[in-house]
Amino acid sequence: MGGPGAVFWMWVIAILGMATSFVENTLAQVYKSNNRDGTFRGGPAYYIEKALGQRNLAIAFSVCMVLSFGFSFNAVHSNSVATALSHAFALPELSVGLVLALMTALIIFRGLRGIARFAEQTVPFMATAYLVTAGMVMFLYHDRLIDVFRLVIESALGIQTAAAGGMGYMVSQAMLQGIRRGLFSNEAGMGSSPNINAVAAPSPSHPATQGLISMFSVFTDTILICTATAMIVLLSGEYLNGEGVTGIALTQNALSSAVGAWGKPFIAFITMLFGFTSIVANTYYGESSLRHIKDNRRLILWYRCIVIMMVFWGSFSSLPVVWSLADLTMGVMALINLVVIVLLSGTAFALLKDFEQQYHSGIEEPVFNRKLFPELDKAMDQDVWPVPESNPCDQEPNNDDDDPMMRDFDDMEKL
Repeated sequence: MGGPGAVFWMWVIAILGMATSFVENTLAQVYKSNNRDGTFRGGPAYYIEKALGQRNLAIAFSVCMVLSFGFSFNAVHSNSVATALSHAFALPELSVGLVLALMTALIIFRGLRGIARFAEQTVPFMATAYLVTAGMVMFLYHDRLIDVFRLVIESALGIQTAAAGGMGYMVSQAMLQGIRRGLFSNEAGMGSSPNINAVAAPSPSHPATQGLISMFSVFTDTILICTATAMIVLLSGEYLNGEGVTGIALTQNALSSAVGAWGKPFIAFITMLFGFTSIVANTYYGESSLRHIKDNRRLILWYRCIVIMMVFWGSFSSLPVVWSLADLTMGVMALINLVVIVLLSGTAFALLKDFEQQYHSGIEEPVFNRKLFPELDKAMDQDVWPVPESNPCDQEPNNDDDDPMMRDFDDMEKL
């Protein structure tokens, strides 16, 4: 939709996103809460409320998280999976949507760990296989690589369209779509990844450790995975400047033209795994945010039912409608979180300085001492970051194991 130039702006947003990802995930570690059963919970809603004392703003963010990840993004992933399977195997999108909705329901209501465990163990290998396949395509068309990179940069900066008089429009479209899709791919700055980085196990010895690790995930998502897709599409010659086939079907056609007929089912299988695990993760994001607003069984039940309906609806809805809904909710959520992390960035940089000083002094695994940060010490939970010299008290596990809905939530949290 944004042309080859959108790829350049995806790279730009990924580089900036590595910085925002560090700040938000470091903050998530600082202000996380202890579940008193060996696990933690946290995210933007927690550091907004604890650091800024803005309960209403935290609730507003949580609502955006529910709408974005619980509903809109699940529809996007469902649409991609249904389109990919329909294009590869001629399966009706409605049928794919029904099966996908059923599998989602089994996970979030019944906690079927077998399906979740299979996806969890398979996805890393599929991601590696995808990068290797993209490498094969780049090797086959290595003589075109320089031309493709030139096309990306010239399209991004409007060099090609300057003579045609459409420079402003094309550059704005490339920038707009590149930023949107780059943000969607790595979620940096949106406030979603802090929810999962706050529960990292084993818990890091320093908040900045998790922040640094999160930077690498942004690099992997956008610089590696998305660039691999861009190279497959642009090197194959299937891209027709926004005309003809679009979306996941374009990637399938591009890979098939380069490596043969197995390209379409290969992309379909990868998309199914990526999409399904993303739906489970998104459902957890939304549910975690909803529990921050009000931990009510009936409310959670309604939320899960709507998630399943959105998964089904997304499978047969038109792509522009699905993306428009996702872009709207994503923009509001990112706006709130970006303002907050700018206000709290000084905390993250102070922690980074402490981390680097320890590391450069010869400490291979820097340790966080909350007593060195008295202002943070007041806002943090007392049982989250114990003083290094003391041993944390043993915590009695809570009784949530007796609650079947809580067990389902724990299953999603572990995945």
